Amino acid sequence: MKVLHIITGLGVGGAELQLRSLLRHSRHDSDVITLYNPGPVVDMIAADGTRVRDLGMVRNTELGALPRLARMIRAGRYDVVHAHLYRSQIYGRLAAWLARTPVVLSTEHSIGETHLERRRMTPGVRALYLATERCAQATIAVSDTVQSRLVNWGVPADRIWTIPNGLELDRVAFDAEARSRIRKELAIADDAQVVGVLGRLDPNKRFDLVIEATAPLLTEDRRLLIVGDGDDRTRLEKTAARCGVTDRVVFAGVRHDVAAMLSAMDLFIASSEQETFGLSVLEALSNGLPVLYTTCPALVGVDTDRAHQVPGDAEAMRGHIGEELAARRRSTTPVAEVQERYGMESVADQIDSLYEHLYLERRGFPATRRPLPELHRSL
Repeated sequence: MKVLHIITGLGVGGAELQLRSLLRHSRHDSDVITLYNPGPVVDMIAADGTRVRDLGMVRNTELGALPRLARMIRAGRYDVVHAHLYRSQIYGRLAAWLARTPVVLSTEHSIGETHLERRRMTPGVRALYLATERCAQATIAVSDTVQSRLVNWGVPADRIWTIPNGLELDRVAFDAEARSRIRKELAIADDAQVVGVLGRLDPNKRFDLVIEATAPLLTEDRRLLIVGDGDDRTRLEKTAARCGVTDRVVFAGVRHDVAAMLSAMDLFIASSEQETFGLSVLEALSNGLPVLYTTCPALVGVDTDRAHQVPGDAEAMRGHIGEELAARRRSTTPVAEVQERYGMESVADQIDSLYEHLYLERRGFPATRRPLPELHRSL
């Protein structure tokens, strides 16, 4: 089958890197179109052998982009158009419908309780989302939490399929050489204990809470490592200064060597106020790290003693951090159930099977002839 993925931009982010992983494991021929912001992930995807084109939008309300996109879809004669992230869902689903693409679907990566991809869920945002959703056959929810929020928002339950995000296990495996190399690069002693966070520096991640919680625990042989960048960096730097730990908080910036950065840590913390999946938690567990988290839908039903849910306030979190550091539970062995449930090969197979199922359904094949995938369909 010939599949076109449409995504708002390709800067470094969870949905963008998830798309790259899917492309690397899909059994179908794929192209990618980005509406704008062809960032660093473009080069990664292109290096993997997938063609990426930039629609060249200059503003969010560029209505002239819609017919351009529809023409590109029609010319490509795609069997499937798969949209990712809100803006590309609005433009991509409608353009694919105009181009008469047989199968149109999208993945909902990050719908929160009050925000959709850091965008407040206003009546206008909801109306656009639900109107263009009718141009598609299905929406993939990355967790049961996302599925429930979509239904509450008005998406019909029988059009939602729950398929989790996937892990590229080799991308996050523990690497002893990388642990030493990264620590040397960041001027962190080999025998120091390192508490780490990883992700976009965004207020929802609440990394300021982690700084406040860890500050009294940071000593000459303990550091807090913050991996990522974003608009919240200046505020976080001010928080570290206010807490008097500027010299013990290391801002590493954007990094693509995730396994190396995780390997350099001894304890991982995920402190988001809202979360739709929690991929970084799974990556940390697959690297062998103990994890403290405030919310992580992906861990529902996963049996492990290496991850513990903690309150979202600094004082209570500090107590749990102190206990973990005292226990020194750092391992190099991944959590087996996480790997079995969320391996990218399995996730890509589920998505590919869904394409095939929807295509045959669209073509009117009898139910007995459909290769029904083993998926969780919301009912």
